[in-house]
Amino acid sequence: MVDAQVSHPAPSAKAPVPPIVLKEVYEQRFDETDQAAKEAIWRELVRYLQRYIVPGARVVDIACDLGYFIRNVKAGDRWATDIRDMKQALPADVHFVRANGLDLADVMPNDHFDLAFFSNYLEHLASTEAVLQQLRVTFALLKPGGRVLILQPNIRLIGGSYWDFIDHQTALTEKSLAEAATMAGFRTKQVITRFMPYTTKSRLPQHPALVRAYLSFPPLWWLMGKQTLYLGEKPT
Repeated sequence: MVDAQVSHPAPSAKAPVPPIVLKEVYEQRFDETDQAAKEAIWRELVRYLQRYIVPGARVVDIACDLGYFIRNVKAGDRWATDIRDMKQALPADVHFVRANGLDLADVMPNDHFDLAFFSNYLEHLASTEAVLQQLRVTFALLKPGGRVLILQPNIRLIGGSYWDFIDHQTALTEKSLAEAATMAGFRTKQVITRFMPYTTKSRLPQHPALVRAYLSFPPLWWLMGKQTLYLGEKPT
């Protein structure tokens, strides 16, 4: 009887590097107190962002995480996507699609949504090419006249602290973000270079009334804002 052959890698071959497990990253990064603070901040932030959303809109939250945006937004039809299974964190009326963000045009309706939103997402993509591809996929999901709204850390304002998070891979400024969106087909409607502080652990007061006061007083944004808010539109 001949023994079955077992294939072994050559001694010099490198073993594949395992991917970063997002669940483990976020469990370590945000404890229950941090999660509660994020909830309070996002309720007020979404209240502010509601001005960009027409009544009865079809809205999709791409890379939704625990759904801080989509759970608080008022819309006629709410959708959320993530590479992880986040369905249990979302209300029953939110349509959840588990998929890689770069594949969404293949698994979701195209020319369908009035607004696509993502926050603190593009920096996790592996390259600038992937950022551009994600914006092109988002363009495909939106109906003519639809908008993309992006909240994005700005490396020009943050500096080296941008790399304090192990899952950050691609650096963007307000200019490179707008350039990529234009290349994807969007018309830039508004760019607020300095909008929100870098993280929920920043010095931003976290009581809802204080968050509301911060958002209503733009001069504070120039002191504390490290994230950019970008609004683009798909031509009709």
